[in-house]
Amino acid sequence: MSYERLFDESYERVAVGVRDGQPFFESFYHRFLAASPLVRHKFRHTDMVQQRTMLKKFFYSLLTFYASGSVDNVLERIAANHSRKGLDVPPFLYDLWLECLMDTVKRYDPLFDDDVELAWRLVLSPGITYMKFKYDHC
Repeated sequence: MSYERLFDESYERVAVGVRDGQPFFESFYHRFLAASPLVRHKFRHTDMVQQRTMLKKFFYSLLTFYASGSVDNVLERIAANHSRKGLDVPPFLYDLWLECLMDTVKRYDPLFDDDVELAWRLVLSPGITYMKFKYDHC
């Protein structure tokens, strides 16, 4: 079984999915913002349409990092921007981010199961680890 293939197939299903009138990434942000007052505070002045576009770029950078082991300019810039010296996004929020993302995937992917969940976590974990590490190292 290829976890990379499972991830790719799941991503294709969720990226085009709409539930209750909301596309996947929009639904994710609703879930993430509802998960924590700190998250809502961090996003209080954010243009959410622009943020969803940025999330897609970030997402592709996470996938590139997983596939190549190399950090691209987008991931490097976002890590610096989210570090203690930047927007000060504490590392524990990435765990919440991932859990909210997994809840959204579960809702949008009709074939979601333990293997699909593990595939998502395996693919995203290297990039999330990078973001957490860079919090104090930018």
